[in-house]
Amino acid sequence: MGIVKASALLDDLIEKAGGCAVVDGGLATQLEKHGASINDPLWSALCLIKDPDLVKRVHLEYLEAGADILVTSSYQATIPGFLSRGLSIEEAESLLEKSVKLAVEARDKFWNVVKRNPTQSYNRALVAASIGSYGAYLADGSEYNGDYGPHVCLDKLKDFHRHRLQVLVDAGPDILAFETIPNKLEAQACVELLEEENVQIPSWICFSSVDGKNAPSGESFKDCLDVINRSDKVSAFGINCAPPHFIQTLIQELKELTAKAIIVYPNSGEIWDGISKRWLPSKCFDEEKFEQFAPI
Repeated sequence: MGIVKASALLDDLIEKAGGCAVVDGGLATQLEKHGASINDPLWSALCLIKDPDLVKRVHLEYLEAGADILVTSSYQATIPGFLSRGLSIEEAESLLEKSVKLAVEARDKFWNVVKRNPTQSYNRALVAASIGSYGAYLADGSEYNGDYGPHVCLDKLKDFHRHRLQVLVDAGPDILAFETIPNKLEAQACVELLEEENVQIPSWICFSSVDGKNAPSGESFKDCLDVINRSDKVSAFGINCAPPHFIQTLIQELKELTAKAIIVYPNSGEIWDGISKRWLPSKCFDEEKFEQFAPI
């Protein structure tokens, strides 16, 4: 599939959805609601090993709720992470492939049912293969501050992401989703890697933000977008895992900085404590007021 045709797939979905397609919700949150214990360096990817059927169930629940895009359970799934658990490279690759397979199977099962009923207004969802940042693999909170230290260079970041990207692309998702990117350097690594590997499916790159104005590293989004705007391989830019009260202003600012589609999927306003490995309660608003921060 050529990149022009592939990008059209995402554009067509957005058009069919009325100009605003819906991404699914937090996978880990929903897994935990079903009793999954994911307090582990592998996070939600642990369920790929222990309970893949639950992952598929959660995908189906989000489709039933109206999701137009499913994000796979591979955010924290890395080759080094699996190897550290005693798995072989082949087993690690198989688990990455499974993350895509589970989402595709859920999407196809759901679509085969709803397409027979013309009264139901669902879109055929796309599957986005999640690629978490280098900081997510480190599990030290650095995806929320962008401080990778002086020894992490562009080539090291590309080498870290390359094998996982290759396996995920071969597994057949519709989109690649680089998530919680904290700095311009890693964004540049992602863009160069897409070019070097000649990836022929669309991708998006999402940053987090801790102040609602800049990337976690302190770099401006304008600087970060300079490298992304030059790439035909990246179809959308956005924000994930940031407090919802930042989102409307960020959308308005990003629209001035890029012609690419804008994607946002905030958290619930909690703050991640990388030292104690837990979420701190939001001080921004009461839970019952959460919906007021959805951009119109």
